[in-house]
Amino acid sequence: MRSHQPGPEYPIPNTQYPISQSLRPDLQLVADLIPARSRVLDLGCGDGALLAYLIEQKGVKGRGIELSEKGMLACVRRGLSVRQGNLQEGLADYPDNSFDYVVLSQTLSFLDDPQMILHEMLRVGRYAIVSFPNWGHWRSRLYLLITGRMPKAPELPQHWYDVPRWQAFTVTDFVRLCRRLQIHIREERYLAGSRQVHIRRYKNLLSTTAVFVLEKN
Repeated sequence: MRSHQPGPEYPIPNTQYPISQSLRPDLQLVADLIPARSRVLDLGCGDGALLAYLIEQKGVKGRGIELSEKGMLACVRRGLSVRQGNLQEGLADYPDNSFDYVVLSQTLSFLDDPQMILHEMLRVGRYAIVSFPNWGHWRSRLYLLITGRMPKAPELPQHWYDVPRWQAFTVTDFVRLCRRLQIHIREERYLAGSRQVHIRRYKNLLSTTAVFVLEKN
């Protein structure tokens, strides 16, 4: 299949403005990292809130993939270009460099093959943006120490046995995975609850949610 030519250079902006209340805090962080008029693919796009925001506020050309019927119906009501599909099967329908940004928000911990997904994201997109809950947060560590039970992620109120099942990992785990896969971390942002925090040290201890911008090394 013939690859598309890469799009124009879109620098990642230095966004220091407050987080809006129109989106979930982690989605707003993701939106702030995507320049206007970019080509965006949102994986596991849920009800399409992020895509709708990006299209309306930033004029992006956005598409999405969502597995659940409920999410699909919500996206259809919003008039979004979203197809139903399973991310575990990869992104074979999309040629190389089809998008400027490929987004995976709060979904990586539910996937059986995260390495494959990261490689596929950086095949079809110039940049990948991944957000996830951080099980390395001090409250999670303390809960495990005191109770001896597996903690829920700070921003993911779901038991380990609920469907779909998640795999716990931390900011440090993700950074080491990127290093092993030779993926370059272009930018990183952190939340403590709903508040963006600028942490240079102890990110794995103090952040509840992480957002990474990745590119090929």
